[in-house]
Amino acid sequence: MPQIKLENVTKRFGEFTAVDALHMIIDDRAFITLLGPSGCGKTTTLRMIAGLEMPTEGKITIDDKVVFDSESGINVPPDKRDVGFLFQNYALWPHMTVNQNIAFGLENLKWSRADIKARTEELLAMLKIAEFGDRYPSELSGGQQQRVAIARTLATKPKVLFMDEPLSNLDAKLRTEMRTELKRLHKDTDSTFVYVTHDQLEAMTLATKICLMKDGLLQQYASPLAVYNAPANMFTADFVGSPSINFMKGAVFARICPAAKFEGANPESVTLGIRPECIQLASQGIPATVYSTLPSGMETILRLHIEGKEAVTSVVFGDIDFEIDTKVNVTFDAKKILLFNNENGNLIENGRVAL
Repeated sequence: MPQIKLENVTKRFGEFTAVDALHMIIDDRAFITLLGPSGCGKTTTLRMIAGLEMPTEGKITIDDKVVFDSESGINVPPDKRDVGFLFQNYALWPHMTVNQNIAFGLENLKWSRADIKARTEELLAMLKIAEFGDRYPSELSGGQQQRVAIARTLATKPKVLFMDEPLSNLDAKLRTEMRTELKRLHKDTDSTFVYVTHDQLEAMTLATKICLMKDGLLQQYASPLAVYNAPANMFTADFVGSPSINFMKGAVFARICPAAKFEGANPESVTLGIRPECIQLASQGIPATVYSTLPSGMETILRLHIEGKEAVTSVVFGDIDFEIDTKVNVTFDAKKILLFNNENGNLIENGRVAL
């Protein structure tokens, strides 16, 4: 299985830089999500690795084979990179049955009829669509069409599977089901998956590593839990996590919690990041008032006002609700509070607040 290596990969459209000097290594059998807001460069990055977009500068290596190098003029076409691409709109042939759609690429590769039949049946079973082989795409649901598109992409046994927001056309329930199937498929196929999404929950639940981008620049490249628990900067901390992280100025927090120790950092120069689950209700603590409450059964999201003005979000787990304007007390899980530099927004190394 291949390792994918990007070195100083840059893409410019005129004066606009879509991807800026990207360095990244995608390990064998990894499930990488390229995450970020619209226009951050994630789809451009995917297309450059696949060969659908030519970088302006840099070098891309797949399985020890250089597929692009701006200095030496190497640019291997997509069909020679041994990769599969799953598009957002499925791109199924409407006049072909499911069997014919899956077999199409194999026929072009001159596989024997027996091998095509065996591979098609194998994929139909793997994707749990065996009973739909003789149907046309228009006779299938969105989720079934998605499975056919995945089967067709996997048919030729590509070393790498690229996916560009493949679940965005599905409803919420079906997206959740397909995430489960994709994660299982990644294990069953033993392939490398590179997946574009703007949905941080999708990235967190699917990936072995998240590549978070903003304005063409790599913000952090790490495992989902590392990105969540130790975000490289305030943008990363804010983008990943639902409900969003709370930010409080250090001086404000020092006033609310005068026992706070900032480990040498000036409270005026730092911002604290506090995940909602780290603000807990207690019998004793800092007085707060419930501004709003959003119960969902499994958990309740509370918007709290501290000192009548500082607004923070807390999550209370369990089927519990609160009346608006209820008086409560809160405590902060000091071991999980993060410190960020106000000047550059970066996480302060070993930046934790101890109470």
